[in-house]
Formats: sequence, structure tokens, C-alpha cells
Amino acid sequence: MTVIVVLRETATESEMSQVLNLADRVGSDVRRHNPSLLSLTGDLARVDQAVAHLPQVRHVAGVSGQYPCASAQSRLGLPSSVRLGGATIGPGGFSVIAGPCSVESRDQLIEVAHAVRDSGAHALRGGAFKPRSSPYAFQGLGRRGLALLAEARRATGLPVVSEVLDVRDLDAMLPAVDMLQVGARNMQNYALLRELGRLRVPVLLKRGLAATVDETLMAAEYILDGGNPDVVLCERGIRTFETGYRFTLDIAAVPVFKERSHLPVIVDPSHAAGETSRVLPLALAAAACGADGIIVETHCDPAAALCDGKQALPTHRLPDLVEGVLGVARAAGRVTTDRRDTRERELVLAGTPGGPVAQARTVRR
Repeated sequence: MTVIVVLRETATESEMSQVLNLADRVGSDVRRHNPSLLSLTGDLARVDQAVAHLPQVRHVAGVSGQYPCASAQSRLGLPSSVRLGGATIGPGGFSVIAGPCSVESRDQLIEVAHAVRDSGAHALRGGAFKPRSSPYAFQGLGRRGLALLAEARRATGLPVVSEVLDVRDLDAMLPAVDMLQVGARNMQNYALLRELGRLRVPVLLKRGLAATVDETLMAAEYILDGGNPDVVLCERGIRTFETGYRFTLDIAAVPVFKERSHLPVIVDPSHAAGETSRVLPLALAAAACGADGIIVETHCDPAAALCDGKQALPTHRLPDLVEGVLGVARAAGRVTTDRRDTRERELVLAGTPGGPVAQARTVRR
């Protein structure tokens, strides 16, 4: 079993060393993850007896999976939150991230970005680099798309979420993107996950097409163990025997993620739906089951979209979606804030060049 030991924030280096020495006597694979968390393999009762009496030790617990940093016990059951521009993804709110599957042109992106802002959504999504099943399908505009995303951020004040495919693109992406998305195909790209752990940029980690809950949490562990605490999980549907829709949206995974982990959880209803008509019902289900937000695809002209137009919500329907999910989230007992009521504050806080988010970003160690 993996056992975690949570120390008090006031613990000194010598007090940590004392705990490490005692833990090493009763277990194996002792690891120090941060100044207040260590883990080891061993018997929970023996570890508890060895260290729990020390004044610097706050909590000793067993973790069923091999993800001590992501486990709920590492934060004593308290959920964490991730700042994204003027929004906070986590307890006490419901965040909406919206935008096109891919950046296709300046006109398309700017039009969609303004529609996203005006709808009351909290962040703009857009793919500059697109992983496609066919090598001949549209792969995105690449670095030119990043420049357009940066322009859309300046024009609207919205923070930007975009998918990273390759560690070689990170230096180009960091100035233009406020949250790096790891797509379902890359959830187990461990070299990429380790690199993201060295950054201080929020990461949106999508569950793989056939990944279990524990496998998803272990993927998150790669990032957390590297020192990056800002990880948001995303349930986007898994591949099952059902062919009536694109993917099976595993709504049950949301409360299970929240039971096992402290990380925020959002839902992608678009990829699971595969059809525009199904997006709103699935988004409402996400708000009802306790998710911390959704990420949804929207387009000014879905019929002309170069990527996933069939599941893209027309921008004129986005206000209804935002109003609907916030209403359900309120009914489910979540305290939510309508972005339209706080736009001035968010324009100041959003990740514009030179702003607070940009200044707080730390380049790779």
C-alpha cells in the first residue's frame, strides 16, 4: 500500500529529516514530493505508529492508488482550485471554457472569441495544433494560430486554453496560452507530462479514450510530482461497444474523481456527443453531477468548420448554454458567479501580455 505523511506547514528541514529517517525504517520507496508531503510503500499501521505522534506530523493515511500527490488525502480531503484568468476552476463555482475546435482564420477566431466573451463564458479554447486520426486532415495553423490566439486574448480579455502536442512547441505556446491542454491521445505521453510538471502553467488533462480513473490520476501524478500543482481533470467520454454516439460520457467518473482526488474536474460534452443536439443535455448533466465546469466547442459557422463541425454549438446558442449550466449548478448547490457581472475585474486579471498571469508564469526549470 502507498502511505502518505502530511506535515504541518511550519515543519522545518530538520523535522522533515526526522520523519524521513523514521519512515525509511518502516517502509520502502520513501519519496519527498514537496515540503509538506512524503509517501512510501509499507504497512499503514506501522507507519502510523512510527511517525504520527510527532508534533510536525499532521496526518497519516493510506492511498489505494499510486498517486499520493493527486490523492484527496494529501489535502486532508479539501478540494483544490486552479486560477485561470479572472476565473477559478474548483469549489464554489462553475467555469465555462468555449471556442472552436481549431483556429482556422483570423476572422473566424475573432468572431467566435467575442461571442464567447459576450455569452458570459470564462475562457476561450482554440486548437493551434490539432491531432487528427488521418494524416491528411486539417492539422491546424500551428504557430500562426498561436499568434491569432494571442490577438483574440488581447481583443477580449479572455484567457486562452490550447492543446500542446509536442514539447518542442512549448516555448512558442507559453506567451500565447494561459492553460495547456493535454488531449486524450496524449494522456499517457509521459515525456510530455514530465515536462509540463516543470512549468508553472495550468494544465487541463483529458482522460484517455480507454483509460481508467486510476490511470488518469496517475497521469496527473506525473505533472504534480514535477512540482506543478495546477492540474484540472477532464472527462470527455470513453470508447465502449456503443455506436449510437461518438463516445460514452462517463458521468459517474466525476464524483469518483472527486472522491479519490482533490483536483478540479470538468466535462467535455462536445466530444462525447458527436452531434450538436446532444451537447446541451450532456452539459446540463455535467453541471448536475458536481463537475467544476465544462469545455465546449462552438463555431460561428459549424457547417463550414474544418474540424469537428458536426458537434460544434453555433455561437448564437452559446448564451443559452451558459445560462442553462449556471442555473443547474446553482440548483445543485454550487455558488456561481456570472462572468458578465464582473467583466471589468476579469479584463484586468486575464492573461494579457505583461498582466498578472503572464508575470506569474515561470519558464521551465
